[in-house]
Amino acid sequence: MGRVLQFPEEELIYIVDADESVGDALTLLLRIEGFRTQIFLEGGSFLDAVRLNKPGCVILDLQLPNLSGLGVLRELSAINFGVPVIVMSGQSDVATAVAAMKSGATDFLEKPFPAAEMLDRVRDAVRIYRKSVSGYIDGLADFPGRQLLTGREREVLSQLAAGASNKEAGRRLGISPRTVEVHRARIMDKLGARNAADLMRIVLSQEPRASMRLTH
Repeated sequence: MGRVLQFPEEELIYIVDADESVGDALTLLLRIEGFRTQIFLEGGSFLDAVRLNKPGCVILDLQLPNLSGLGVLRELSAINFGVPVIVMSGQSDVATAVAAMKSGATDFLEKPFPAAEMLDRVRDAVRIYRKSVSGYIDGLADFPGRQLLTGREREVLSQLAAGASNKEAGRRLGISPRTVEVHRARIMDKLGARNAADLMRIVLSQEPRASMRLTH
């Protein structure tokens, strides 16, 4: 079972890590910022919990007993989870990071990492998710299938629709061009787009609704 620290009306963060000391350290870090946390030591109980209550963000370690972190990501993808998932791993190879991103991770951090960097990633992920809940994507039409996209995918799509290259989109969003490319492939798959031109036809098929714009 997960252990909950209650901070009413603040964002709930799920932490999934077999090492209790890591979960406790992240909890202390996030408590200082006013977040609530729930810690899970393995993937099964976490997956049971997210079917009942969605958090604002998930911090997931790839090295878990029984069901691996990649297995958890695949399960989340199957239920169109949508909540941002920040993956942690002691393995720093590119293949591991790419596999995690292709399986649905929003971000990837190699252990050990600076506390400030994790806080920045969590704040950014929560901000993006809060915007995505409204369903609006800046500058784009109310196109079919937009509810299938994660918050980060919506931001990437907004940049691409504005004519940004992978490199430009990555620089503006603080991610690598390779990560932008992975997100674009997932967006096209979810929306059934055959190529870049088809994707733009889908998302620009109607005029964007200015009344739904959000202030930053």
